[in-house]
Amino acid sequence: MLNIKNIFKKKTEPKPEGRIEFFKKKYKKNQQKKLTAQERKQRLKDYLERAGLEINTKKLFKLFFNAAIIINLAISSYLIYYFSVTYGISWGTIFASMVVLWVFVFLFLIFAMWIMFYIAVDLKIFRRKVDIEEVLPDFLQLTASNINAGMTIDKALWYAVRPRFGVLAKEIEVVAKETMSGVDLKTALEKFAARYDSLILKRAISMINEGVEAGGKIGDLLDRVAANIQEQKAMVKEMSANVTTYVIFITFATVAAAPLLFALSGVLIEVVQNLGSALGSTTNVASSVGIALSFSGTGVSQSDFKIFATVSLIITSLFSAMMVSTIKKGNVKSGIRYIPIFMAISLALYFISQKIAGKLLGLFF
Repeated sequence: MLNIKNIFKKKTEPKPEGRIEFFKKKYKKNQQKKLTAQERKQRLKDYLERAGLEINTKKLFKLFFNAAIIINLAISSYLIYYFSVTYGISWGTIFASMVVLWVFVFLFLIFAMWIMFYIAVDLKIFRRKVDIEEVLPDFLQLTASNINAGMTIDKALWYAVRPRFGVLAKEIEVVAKETMSGVDLKTALEKFAARYDSLILKRAISMINEGVEAGGKIGDLLDRVAANIQEQKAMVKEMSANVTTYVIFITFATVAAAPLLFALSGVLIEVVQNLGSALGSTTNVASSVGIALSFSGTGVSQSDFKIFATVSLIITSLFSAMMVSTIKKGNVKSGIRYIPIFMAISLALYFISQKIAGKLLGLFF
């Protein structure tokens, strides 16, 4: 049975010990959140250092924030002007209805700018990795020569640095500073290899560390590693030469064949629409043969087809550039630089071909 006394019974106050435990837990949670935020900032800092960038993240966020506000205000101003002039709606009514849209567009712009920034940084890291792999065999051969001349492994690495090595030279200077501050050479080299997603670099660093621990002939070992890397590069070039035919076919289909076909199709749509409007909904042609041709308005307008063709060419250029990069270079990131070239050529050829084809068909019809 329900006890009425228990309903009106006063709740007991928590003991002081319970309050202390509660605030301790709350303090720990706050500290964990702070650590998590610090970890995120440190990860972003390390990520930027891998790209060789020294950027203040607070200033970067302020820059994105201000840019999003300016772009959003420009878009909103244009929309308010457009609807007020076209439909005669008052500015106040349009502005009130666009507040929610403004917030969504603002958040989208912030998100899009951060995504584009991360893509740009990731491409820069990839470019630095490629630059390191290009000069790594020469650096290892110079290091091996220094070791064979009687230098220790650390001095051999420092004296092998040349300005032409670019990114690799700067990374070796960082390794040198870390060893001078008390970090052992093995740890400094492993940290250097961990900054880049390069199997070639990690393998070379691993071989150096193993040679130092084993105490063998490190100079001969580095010469073999350098020769192995050069052989791999030669094999990649040979494979790239063997697939040139496929690259030419994909490039031609993307930047030449597709734009020409789209341009011709657009002009034919215009011709059919003009014939349909001129001849009426149904016209009997060649009545002596008994054939009736029906000319009715097409379901696709020329403006809609132009939008469809433009979007199709952009998407085709995007994927074709990635395919060419994957076939030729073995990775997708190298194809990013081909995307604007493919897009510019295909779109320019499409619009030029459309103008030329329209004038040529205009002479006959």
